[in-house]
Amino acid sequence: MTTRIAALDPAFLEEVKALLLNAVDASEPPGGLSLDEPLFGLDARLDLDSLDGLQLSVSIQKRYGIRMADSKDLRRAMASLTILAGYIATHRK
Repeated sequence: MTTRIAALDPAFLEEVKALLLNAVDASEPPGGLSLDEPLFGLDARLDLDSLDGLQLSVSIQKRYGIRMADSKDLRRAMASLTILAGYIATHRK
């Protein structure tokens, strides 16, 4: 999966970032959202919670046809913008 993530198109990363920010009704943090910074947890600047995760999951399902039913998969996929984009690129229909 690392090779796939490394090959992600910058435009696709921007698309996923826009989807993320729109789904959770947030603005990009000052200085921008780096590709590898955490999206959830104590070190996350977006201050997302479980409801935000659910909203993002629904948006991903609507946009890309990916259903993220397993909460462990969901948490792993939403670790960072790069990991999320890689997950979507790998699983989209």
